[in-house]
Amino acid sequence: MSEDGAAVPRNTAPQLPWGDGHAERADRFLIAAIALSSLYLLAWIPLTPVLVADHPVLLELFKGSLAGMVTMGAKARIGEASIVVAVLAAIPGLMIFDWIYWWAGKRWGRNAIDLFIGNHPKAAARTARLERLIHRFGWLAIVIAYFQPVPGVLIYAAAGWTGMRLRTFLILDLIGTLLWIALCVGLGYAIGQDAVDVAKAVGRYALWVTLGLVVVIIGRQWWVARRSAA
Repeated sequence: MSEDGAAVPRNTAPQLPWGDGHAERADRFLIAAIALSSLYLLAWIPLTPVLVADHPVLLELFKGSLAGMVTMGAKARIGEASIVVAVLAAIPGLMIFDWIYWWAGKRWGRNAIDLFIGNHPKAAARTARLERLIHRFGWLAIVIAYFQPVPGVLIYAAAGWTGMRLRTFLILDLIGTLLWIALCVGLGYAIGQDAVDVAKAVGRYALWVTLGLVVVIIGRQWWVARRSAA
């Protein structure tokens, strides 16, 4: 309220994750890495139907793709792939960016959570619920990150925010990742030839599937932009 009684508009500009000061080199690196991680994963979406039949190991290695893991498990069942390769190849693709989110939480604290949740009406409630989750379950929240509804990036950032050491985080993240890989590869192994046949069918129609995905992505971005403008 100003001296003449008029209401002073509240500043609704989003707060920068590093606060009110200038971004340091680490801050700029983190912002760039987070943006690039999103673009990297987005770029792999149209490649999934193209590679899933003949090169599922690439989907595992570079993306940690669910379709790639299931297909590799199925190929291992029929003798066309190694079960060891099927398991180990998915680790880099699944864990490649996790440490970035941990570091963001470590460096920016609660602001990192706000950055990932965004300007949502229930952002404060979600942040508080996430904080309770990490404090209550601790290491277990990292291990079961793939098996619960909270996005993994929030779990990883919260781990850094609440003071978990990087070494501890990476060990727990690896355990959780291996559990997820075992489930996905095991599912493909149990299905066997049928899963391979599905992957080959997808590969035959990969071009049309890819074009469909591109149309869906562009259409969604257009709809979001129009809704935001409205």
